[in-house]
Amino acid sequence: MREREESELVKIVIKQVQDSTQELDQEVEEVIRLGRYSEGGRKLMKVRMRSQVAVEEIMAKKGKLADVTEQRDI
Repeated sequence: MREREESELVKIVIKQVQDSTQELDQEVEEVIRLGRYSEGGRKLMKVRMRSQVAVEEIMAKKGKLADVTEQRDI
């Protein structure tokens, strides 16, 4: 259940970065929360993508996330 929620959260963040013609959120292969689970705690997430091209596209556009206030608690 928690893994599915984390995967959906990653896809939401990726959708905010991608262009309307891209479907980079479909490239997510695996999401791993690093560290022990704690209720309400913030942990780093490791996201494995299917292609290096998708990773490069996302990293090139990561500046768009600086303006999004609702994702600051991730």
